[in-house]
Amino acid sequence: MTEMTADKDDRSRLRVILAASVGSALEWYDFFLYGTAAALVFGELFFPKSDPVVGTLLAFLTFGVGFVVRPLGGILFGIMGDRFGRKPVLVATLLMIGVGTTLIGVLPTYAQIGYWAPALLVAMRVVQGLGAGAEYGGAVIFLVENAPPKHRGFWGSFAPLGVSVGNLLAAGAFALVTMLPREELMSWGWRLPFLASFLLILVGIFVRLRVSETPVFTEAVVARGKIERNPAMEALKRHPRNFFVVLGARLAENGLGYLFPVFGLSYVVTTLGVPRADALSALMLAFVIELFAIMGFAALSDRIGRRPVYMFGALAGIVWAFPFFLLVGTKEWIWIAVAFIGARAVVTAAMFGPQAAYFAELFPPQRRFAGFAFARALGSLLAGGPAPFLAAALRRFCVRPRTRIAAGRRPGAVRGCSAGSSVRQLVAGRMLCRAAGRFDGVRGLVRPRNL
Repeated sequence: MTEMTADKDDRSRLRVILAASVGSALEWYDFFLYGTAAALVFGELFFPKSDPVVGTLLAFLTFGVGFVVRPLGGILFGIMGDRFGRKPVLVATLLMIGVGTTLIGVLPTYAQIGYWAPALLVAMRVVQGLGAGAEYGGAVIFLVENAPPKHRGFWGSFAPLGVSVGNLLAAGAFALVTMLPREELMSWGWRLPFLASFLLILVGIFVRLRVSETPVFTEAVVARGKIERNPAMEALKRHPRNFFVVLGARLAENGLGYLFPVFGLSYVVTTLGVPRADALSALMLAFVIELFAIMGFAALSDRIGRRPVYMFGALAGIVWAFPFFLLVGTKEWIWIAVAFIGARAVVTAAMFGPQAAYFAELFPPQRRFAGFAFARALGSLLAGGPAPFLAAALRRFCVRPRTRIAAGRRPGAVRGCSAGSSVRQLVAGRMLCRAAGRFDGVRGLVRPRNL
């Protein structure tokens, strides 16, 4: 009987992990896929009347549209998650992200319908952004509220682990289609990775419909009658310091998370002239190593606290902003891979790993979804959306005017942007120890020994 119960618990835990991870994988598959397409093909397909660099800038600008609507999605779906439960909201956000991505795969290009093509592209980005505003926060909360108390960091890491899986799948999908002849890639090959996201939708919906509501929401919110009319505003009003801790931490981590892979990929391919397949394979290797690094840093945060691990990632970001461009500037695959591995498996993983559990612990159950999702989405808007566009603009307009080659070899402005993001992360990390406390399951506010 005991063995049967243990086996049932193991299956239940596996379903919880899969339900959270598959949605996060789909979200980031979609967003990294769009970022890769913006760097490699969208400028020519949807903005052909601009010169190549300006076309890439415009494509990155549409990339930022998805971030503009994220806070709205965080508020709307966050309120619904705190009022009606985590499970139904996670199903809805998964559908919005997946459908938006799949429809991008069937959009006509500028050559076929003119200005309607970029307009429809922006509309799909809006649909994606609304769903993404609450998807990751919901996945993290679902994991943490089902986790054993002493292992929330490790359990929470499966949401950012899904992020790495999604990034890896997106990079792999584009690496495969870039093997096609250029004419076929630009005519129909680029559509295949977007259409493939429909398979992730089916898997995700199947898994999420088979899991139960989290026990924390059932016991701490529903059973105690703590449902609030506007949990997003309550979170901002009652926990302003914690809200801004999430916002500040996201400013740096999200900015670096997009700046290195999205702009870095564009820089390596467009400016340095490295073959697309080589650049994507180096980035894919970094994503594979990041999978294990995220879990390691998250487990470490359960032992020594969230703040020390976060601060290490921020310091590493300041240091790595400078050798990153020196390494990719060699144009040798091994050093390009080392550059991306340092950026993803050390800098981003050290911040991403403990982030999930810590952010969820900053808000009580009755306003956790709305507070987490709104603050995180707002941070994503302020940092992640503009990051690749600003970096590309800096490379285009804010370099020494002597030669374009010199600009490509001396990306000092972009290095400063990367280092500046990490400095903001250090400031946010310093605020972690001054946060009002954390909320642990159904027991209310507690002050941990070491955040």
